Amino acid sequence: MARIDDYLTARKLVVKKLSATPFEDILSWSGYLSSTKMTFTIPFLNRTYNVTYPNFSFTDVADANSKVPILEQVLILHYLSSENPPNPTGNWIAYREIPGAGFYFSAFVKRAIDPLKKTFGSNPKALEYAAAQLKATPIDTGDAGFELFVMPLVPVQMIIWEGDEEFDPEANILFDQKVGEILSPEDVAWLASMTVYRLMTLSY
Repeated sequence: MARIDDYLTARKLVVKKLSATPFEDILSWSGYLSSTKMTFTIPFLNRTYNVTYPNFSFTDVADANSKVPILEQVLILHYLSSENPPNPTGNWIAYREIPGAGFYFSAFVKRAIDPLKKTFGSNPKALEYAAAQLKATPIDTGDAGFELFVMPLVPVQMIIWEGDEEFDPEANILFDQKVGEILSPEDVAWLASMTVYRLMTLSY
């Protein structure tokens, strides 16, 4: 398992790359907005961050004293560094279909699928409530299914099948088929996990 030092190193490396890239280029391909010159406005789930250029410091808009988790920072910075990322295709794939995802599949299941199933498998209404707070769009799949854009070009679908006396609950998380051209398999696993845990928090 990665240590905090590993994430700090990853942040340092991606900031070095981004700081050498023109602000306007990052703005054009990321799909984010600029609140002021040299500052990105970045919604992430139910929070919004201001991210300055070129040092890429993060500030929570709602609470300037709140620390932005290092994993969220690294994930967002990796997204920003994806030069000319493709638009979503509308074709959905499972995590294991992402090129190179096999190595991280067990971690993805443990971090994302299992918590989603355990928390909402017997209570789809709780997922509906939490998803509404993230402005997710209902989809006609499963007993409860939602689609949301975690990042401007990265949609995710969360799906639950409710358990009963005969069958255990099931869950699935789907991604656009182009996600592997924007984020690494490890980043996608973390993105799914962050989304699930935010839904869990919002369900109470």
